[in-house]
Amino acid sequence: MILRIRSLAKVSNFLVFPLQSHIAFPVISKKYLRYFSNSSSSSVECYPFTNIISSNQEEKATDYGRKIDIDIIIATALAAKNENEVFQALAHDSECNTLQITHGLVTRLLYRFQDDWKSALGVFRWVETSSGNKPLPESYDKLVDILGKMKQMDKMKALLEEMRINHLVSLNTISKVMRRFAGAGDWKDAVIIFDELENFGLKKNTESMNLLLDTLCKEQKVEQARAIFVELKSHIPPNANTFNIFIHGWCKIKRVEEAQWTIQEMKGNGFRPCVISYSTIIQFYCFQSNFNKVYELLDEMETQMCPPNVVTFTTIMHTLTKLGEIKEALKIFEKMRSFGCKPDTLFYNALIHTLGRAGNVHEALYVFTKEMARNEVKPNTSTYNTMIAMFCHLKLEQRALQYLESLENSPYCKPDVQSFYPLLKLYFRCGKIDNCLTILDNIVKKHHLCLDLATYTLLIHGLSKGNKCELAYRLFKDMIAQSIKPRYLTCSLLLKEIKQRNMYDEADIIEEFMKNMKSS
Repeated sequence: MILRIRSLAKVSNFLVFPLQSHIAFPVISKKYLRYFSNSSSSSVECYPFTNIISSNQEEKATDYGRKIDIDIIIATALAAKNENEVFQALAHDSECNTLQITHGLVTRLLYRFQDDWKSALGVFRWVETSSGNKPLPESYDKLVDILGKMKQMDKMKALLEEMRINHLVSLNTISKVMRRFAGAGDWKDAVIIFDELENFGLKKNTESMNLLLDTLCKEQKVEQARAIFVELKSHIPPNANTFNIFIHGWCKIKRVEEAQWTIQEMKGNGFRPCVISYSTIIQFYCFQSNFNKVYELLDEMETQMCPPNVVTFTTIMHTLTKLGEIKEALKIFEKMRSFGCKPDTLFYNALIHTLGRAGNVHEALYVFTKEMARNEVKPNTSTYNTMIAMFCHLKLEQRALQYLESLENSPYCKPDVQSFYPLLKLYFRCGKIDNCLTILDNIVKKHHLCLDLATYTLLIHGLSKGNKCELAYRLFKDMIAQSIKPRYLTCSLLLKEIKQRNMYDEADIIEEFMKNMKSS
């Protein structure tokens, strides 16, 4: 039905401002920071970093299963070349067959292999046959997402059909499938999935329609989404979220006039614009560096009895910091307080980042160790990552390592790949290649994390220049095996270093890969 609708104009990518790396940061006046300590002690040494979490907090870390079980399964899976070999290796390994398979263990394994679909699929098939209990529907959804993320669409569709037969498909499943289709450029397949909802035992209603519209708008197919909405709205009523989806979509493709018109349409349909509606347009003007409009909209929200929330202020502060407007960024906290808006973890993360960019380490430490605890706001992994990045930027290696250790020992959050990235950059910059290898070992073996494109790129560049071409080449091969496509510049740099060391076979493989990159 819906696929009668058309090919419409292609839109450009949303504007993103780069970080400015050579800004002379001002010393920020204390009047913006009067809620901080007035101590004049050393800005680096005056605060501890381990007392941020109180003993009476109830939230506990996720149970990832016994570490030894994970190590055995991961080692077996990584030794195989494809999903079938992973399954066979696990199925015929006597040690693996004695392990207790728990839902927590499955969750941890899928997280570990979220960028390695072959291992994820092979492990999942092994779990299905070796465990007394079937994996939870959430685990099926995670595997669907992994396959879609790695562009394995045929395998994703095959798994979806299995789930349909076993009555495991939920709206969450459909949401992941539609997003992965749209992200791969197959937006029409996302529409087909919506058309076939009844075959999965699901209904076409406002919630499912909004999922489709949101999927298309996030992939900049706003005009297609609008045409579909026009076709559906006669028998599926919209709600306020429907219009907020379009406001976000129009802003994403830089057509703010349509976003503002949508606010009027929203009112015409009996829905009052909310903080999400206004904050989305504020975000657009932030990305355009049009802060006159930003402050006008803040005033308008106040007069419309729709006060901005913490997300609104976090967006403004983050954008000002990226643009190097540190003094203005720090004023945002005072403005937020004047609205009676309480900060949350994401706002504090942005504030710590802003203070770090300004060189106000003392104040950043105070926010982390005192201010957040006083307001009962818990740090997350990104909070720790921000502190680690700040210390690495200042070349304070030991302080960065202390915060990394604190994160590793936290019962509430654990390191991700980004936790280690600043340390890798620092060590490569200082020529400490052996330290980089230790960090790499911790990422893969201690924390069982998958490397992402940025980390692979950093490692290959750094190791190639640091006379570790053999390891750089192994990482290059590992990227390809996991369907993570290296950048052309990375291939060129590695090829140059490989040739200088007379590694002719490896050079041939890289050149062939680069040739295929160009042809595709």
